[in-house]
Amino acid sequence: MFFDLNIKGSSLENNIKLAIQASDYGWEHINFSYNQNEFKEALKLRDNLKDSLDDIIDFDYTLEIKSTNINEIRKHANNFRSRASCISVVGGDLKVNRAVLENIKIDVLSRPYLNRFDSGMNHVLAKEAVRNNVAIEICFKDILRTYLAPRAKVISNFRDLYLLYRKFDFPLILSSRAESVFDIKTVHDFINVFTQTGLTADEIDKSFKTSEEILKFNENRQDLILKGVRRVDDEA
Repeated sequence: MFFDLNIKGSSLENNIKLAIQASDYGWEHINFSYNQNEFKEALKLRDNLKDSLDDIIDFDYTLEIKSTNINEIRKHANNFRSRASCISVVGGDLKVNRAVLENIKIDVLSRPYLNRFDSGMNHVLAKEAVRNNVAIEICFKDILRTYLAPRAKVISNFRDLYLLYRKFDFPLILSSRAESVFDIKTVHDFINVFTQTGLTADEIDKSFKTSEEILKFNENRQDLILKGVRRVDDEA
């Protein structure tokens, strides 16, 4: 299945347009992402969205925390953990990158390379991502909205992440971070672009499976004691 866990949510009308366009382009599941200030209100749209998108496309919500305050990030992750199918933190600041990758309650470090001249990752952080099962998110929009030298630098940062990914095998996901219907691309075009940046078809397919696994894991998170260890009811 084709999963995109980061389509920027806004009004009900715009979300419906984005979801229908995504479905037409081959996507099978999308998550609307909202920051910590918008997330509670966004949840109120769920029933109306479900009525409009039933039998069109599966959807859910991602909490996308944007802050450089480590304590604030921890607070929001704790407060919203039970209500978000995915919790992501926008990276770029090295102290944020590290704190996120050390936090098992967070699912995704999004764009660790943001506003940087490097990828925002190193061997130490890659090991933390593996140890705490925190995925690294790379966004298509960072290619789409840049040109010339800035785009070349973004792609260079992507390739540095790919090298670490192949060495340490941390979770990796790809998303669009689309804000309008013009940002959404067909699954075929999306895959082709990331192939050109250096990922293989198998690696791209694995990224979609990782997105699906994040959602499935969080459906049962309250019953999970440790990774791979699940609480079951005693029927005796």
